[in-house]
Amino acid sequence: MSAVRKAQVNKTYMNKEEKRIYYHLPGLFEFYELYRMFLPLFYQHREYFYDWCEIGSVYGAPADCLWNGGRAGFGDCSPQNAAALMREYGISARLTFSNSLLEPTHLTDAKCNYLWKLFARETGTENGIIIYSELLMEYLKKQDAPFYYVSSTTKVLMEFQQLLAELNRDDFRYVVPDFRWNPKTEQLSELTEKQRKKVEFLCNECCWAGCTQRRQCYENVSRKNLGELCEDFICSAPGGSAGYRFSAAMENPCFISPKEIQSVYAPMGFEHFKIEGRGLGSAMILEFLLYYMTKPEYQLRVREEIYLDSMLDLF
Repeated sequence: MSAVRKAQVNKTYMNKEEKRIYYHLPGLFEFYELYRMFLPLFYQHREYFYDWCEIGSVYGAPADCLWNGGRAGFGDCSPQNAAALMREYGISARLTFSNSLLEPTHLTDAKCNYLWKLFARETGTENGIIIYSELLMEYLKKQDAPFYYVSSTTKVLMEFQQLLAELNRDDFRYVVPDFRWNPKTEQLSELTEKQRKKVEFLCNECCWAGCTQRRQCYENVSRKNLGELCEDFICSAPGGSAGYRFSAAMENPCFISPKEIQSVYAPMGFEHFKIEGRGLGSAMILEFLLYYMTKPEYQLRVREEIYLDSMLDLF
């Protein structure tokens, strides 16, 4: 973390007017049972949670979803149940259709077409699609699919002009930059107010900030989701073989904490923050929900409420 950013974080901010922050949570299909327990707590006991945060969306893709990208899907919740849960609480559902290697022949996939049509029929809160492929977006637009679109972080846009161009596109309501943009507050301060409203930071990435293989990693996942026979991608970055560790993510210079959200990003006009974790377990996702959304004095209470549900397998 830069000295400038540390100074910003350490400023007193408790007396400032708190701005509304929207979290975009992982596991629409993967963690249905966890959210089935967590959402009633969040909405019925708001005193447990920071009053400045809201749930902007829950995103994900079911198992064997050909259009899926970013992570190999393992969600076994039925699409109908996932849609019903989001509808019950008025939460935007986002389908993760961020496969980067789609060809025209893939657009006819029956499962994926059924999936978007199911969520298109949902009334109330507008649903979204996280997307990489221009081909897929044009296809969905021709079908008059009633979604908003989110530009996927899997595009790995590393140049500032690339980020600006993406933010200026009317196609996207939100853009998730590569996580390495997070600490570059001096450049981010050059964005207009309209552009800042579209930025959605990936705040708990564990990947090494100096990684040069991120695009290859995402492409490997896309190939697997397409059913191609290919070897697993072997990450050669420092710590890459250890898997996800929240403690390691917190030490990443690109990590964004709740305190930084309130003291640095919110005052700059940024409102949207994405929590990654679709490929992890329910226990880890719960820790994210506790850390980012739950007041410290209530974290044990929320944890107990979740753990005491005998229907939920957290591991």
